[in-house]
Amino acid sequence: MVRRRKRISRRGLLGTAAVAMGAVLVPVVVQAASADTAGGKQNPVRALEQAAHPLRSTEPGGNTADLRALGSMIGDAKVVGLGEATHGSHEFFTMKERLFRYLVEEKGFTTFALEMSWSAGLQIDDYLQTGKGDARTLAKQALANSPWDREEFVSLIEWMRAYNSHHPGRTVHFMGDDIGAPALNDEFFGRVTGYVQQHHPEALPRLNELYTGLRPIDDVFGYLGKPIAERQQLAAKAQQALELVGSLKGSGGDAFDWAEQNARSIAQTAKFLTMNPNDPKTLPSFERFRDEVMAQNVSWWQQHTGRKILLSAHNDHVGYVASDPETYATTQGAFLRDTMGTNYLPIGFTFDQGSFLSKDAALGGGWKRFTVGAAGPGRNEYTLDQVRYRNFYLDVRNASAPARAWLSVARPTLNVGTQFPEKPRDVAIATSFDVLVHLHEVREADKPKP
Repeated sequence: MVRRRKRISRRGLLGTAAVAMGAVLVPVVVQAASADTAGGKQNPVRALEQAAHPLRSTEPGGNTADLRALGSMIGDAKVVGLGEATHGSHEFFTMKERLFRYLVEEKGFTTFALEMSWSAGLQIDDYLQTGKGDARTLAKQALANSPWDREEFVSLIEWMRAYNSHHPGRTVHFMGDDIGAPALNDEFFGRVTGYVQQHHPEALPRLNELYTGLRPIDDVFGYLGKPIAERQQLAAKAQQALELVGSLKGSGGDAFDWAEQNARSIAQTAKFLTMNPNDPKTLPSFERFRDEVMAQNVSWWQQHTGRKILLSAHNDHVGYVASDPETYATTQGAFLRDTMGTNYLPIGFTFDQGSFLSKDAALGGGWKRFTVGAAGPGRNEYTLDQVRYRNFYLDVRNASAPARAWLSVARPTLNVGTQFPEKPRDVAIATSFDVLVHLHEVREADKPKP
């Protein structure tokens, strides 16, 4: 009876979504897979319900008793990858803050990592440690032109700063693990040249020479307008600069480690910007390099600081296998599994219906609202949404044999990135994630307040 009410609610909400002001209603049509009960097989909903734990809320604050089972699933993992089925839905973003707060307070986590540039992450972390500046202004600068330039991330940054004010002996940190965008400004280059000037001034002239023409990169997308030969030459110099800084290791210490890692980020970005994301032939290598770098940066942070990390990124990055393996042949999650083993744990998200932010073209245009209706038969989300809990999570690894058998079959599943429309692609949940969170409905993330 509860499941029946949930299905009726879904249809009613679809009608509401269709007339919502400003929505772009896009039908999601997929070829229906064979019914889960075909061939006499038992419907998997009962088995999934036995594995499911109800999620009280996705909003941060309040009682966290409903997260205790999730905490047990996470166990002693040092890096938890928390995905998102869209880049711009309120519930995915708020759930990240809610889970991070819980992991900080109950599991000893101290770092929130985001799919954004290393340099921008350091800007936010400087604010968290010093309190100098304004969270809202900083978020606007560091998250510009990204789907994370939203009120939900301002809330996260404000909570992290407030936590640090009350816990000066155990502060939380923010890191960006991605490459380049929106900028590598002069101040960031100064994190490398400043160290060399202070500790090895004799090497500074050569380092400045190598960074000439590259420093600063104020606009990554504008930088891509340079001829490819020039970008390749600058990338080679950035690599030489990294090797120069690395040769100064004799000084050792924490300051050297950070200077070398920052020089590495510059070299990674310069190499990344020699690739062409518009060329279908080179796109897989482009994305593989990006995911490998993101994994390397997370591993470096965890090993260097010893801190536990909640890693926020799209499902197709945090999972072991992407929904589009032709483009994302090896994911960040796969690289982290190879590096960390069971110390890495990926959590995926699915949703039945709702709205989110995406773009008409991946490399152009602005973020805007799109809406999709309830998933149809044959989709993973269709069956998951028949579980009696509106929102829930389950441990894929320890589910019963019938549940795990269902979770191991690839079925169409919607994962929306930087471009929409996007068709659902086949995903075997048990192959991609260790834990799954399913939400009945999501809405687009909130615009930042003035």
